[in-house]
Amino acid sequence: MAVNRVDVTADAAVLLRRLAGTHGPLMFHQSGGCCDGSSPMCYPAGEFRTGNADVRLGDLRVDGVGEPIPVWMSASQFEYWKHTHLTIDVVPGRGSGFSLEAPEGVRFLIRSRLLTDQELAELDGREQQPVPAEER
Repeated sequence: MAVNRVDVTADAAVLLRRLAGTHGPLMFHQSGGCCDGSSPMCYPAGEFRTGNADVRLGDLRVDGVGEPIPVWMSASQFEYWKHTHLTIDVVPGRGSGFSLEAPEGVRFLIRSRLLTDQELAELDGREQQPVPAEER
């Protein structure tokens, strides 16, 4: 099985299906501490403008959602998180007003774990480094 830097829980996938049904294609940007701490922020695709200082960690493939959901992070923040696997989850509670789930009474959050040496080697071997914005 291929190693990915990002994944989604079953509960978050249910919410993403509902949000995609309402808002169309989606995207995430992992906040670097602004507004809602360090939360994954969900937007309609393209609404959050990424730039040269952002990297694409990967895409979430959610059953029932037509398009993959790209996950972005600032390059400077990635330097601190490059050895981690991120899983987007959802929990009760109100998050930031900027993220699409805010009116739902829930908020997305990141669960992280260190990538194993084997996972890091596979990522390096595939040259699957995050994609800078200028190459997207």
